[in-house]
Amino acid sequence: MLIARLIADPATLETRLEAATNALEERGLRLALARMLDHHGEVVQLSLPEGEASDLLKVLDEHFAPADMLVAKRDFATPHLFISDMDSTMIGQECIDELADYAGIKPQIAAITERAMQGELDFESALRERVALLEGLGESAIEQCLAERIKPMEGARTLVETLRSKGCRTVLVTGGFHHFADPVAEQLGFEHVVANRLEVEGGKLTGGLIGPITDSGVKRATLEEEMGKLGAGAISLATGDGANDVPMLQAADYGVAFRAKPVARDAATGRIDRGDLTSLLKLLDIPESEWIAG
Repeated sequence: MLIARLIADPATLETRLEAATNALEERGLRLALARMLDHHGEVVQLSLPEGEASDLLKVLDEHFAPADMLVAKRDFATPHLFISDMDSTMIGQECIDELADYAGIKPQIAAITERAMQGELDFESALRERVALLEGLGESAIEQCLAERIKPMEGARTLVETLRSKGCRTVLVTGGFHHFADPVAEQLGFEHVVANRLEVEGGKLTGGLIGPITDSGVKRATLEEEMGKLGAGAISLATGDGANDVPMLQAADYGVAFRAKPVARDAATGRIDRGDLTSLLKLLDIPESEWIAG
């Protein structure tokens, strides 16, 4: 069984749905039922008795993009674990790029960041290279950067706090730094943080890191460790946007690529390309009257 939920342009929904149904049939996929959700009338649920999620997502992309969607192999339910990337997912910026601006080297570092997110560079090597370029920058620049540059993604706090109100465990796991992730987590309502640590001596960055690197393997391992604590039958939701998030997205029951790079999008079973992060609450059919305002 496959179930898809979709938020698309309502003005063209009926026409596109007919075209998508024909395209599915050409692939040997039969649409058994299409209905609007009870709590969110802009969300259509599609049910298929069989098929591959990748094939369904491809057809939905072809006929509805840009759209917000999520595909599952069983009935949808509120997740027990929400685990998310930070930069360009829960916040609208890449912290290391913004911090680099205070050192006057943002273009140089941003170019490396982009290649790493696209999966063109080894994450750890790219991270160490960028951090080394920040050697000598005052630690006070981090506080200034947080205050002046770092802003939550629209809908982020509402998503996190609403899921928490439903008993969902919330974890922020990032290839960024505790200097940024800890205050962001507190602001948004995350219960636990996994991140990298910048080395600071005499009030200045040394250009080094302390401890192990939070890479794609650590992100997936964190999801698996948290799920192990929750026990059998627990459901996980993960969000991310870059190559470092791919294993985590693949391991989650609901792996959602948020305005993501192609490599992350291709690995996910959901996409948010049209709305903000509250689209996830709509796709999960959580009534807006139960949302916790951000």
